[in-house]
Amino acid sequence: MATKKYTVTLPEELAEEIRQEVGSGGFSAYVTRAIERQREQDRLGELVAWLEGEHGPVTDDELASAEAERRELESHFAEQGEQHRKAS
Repeated sequence: MATKKYTVTLPEELAEEIRQEVGSGGFSAYVTRAIERQREQDRLGELVAWLEGEHGPVTDDELASAEAERRELESHFAEQGEQHRKAS
């Protein structure tokens, strides 16, 4: 992928914290990943808005059901991982 240098203004304290964490050579890669994640979140937000426009907002019951299913799946995969570790 081609790259191009841009000038951006960041709060100094935040920029220095990031630079200390990733080193000067990793700063651009860190910012690139952050922008990519933000774009993904923006697109997901647009999708949610469109789906809610088409089908109405998600109800509290639907959210609770989805959260229960997520917990069940998380538990299932945690158990599988534990069984795999014991078998190894």
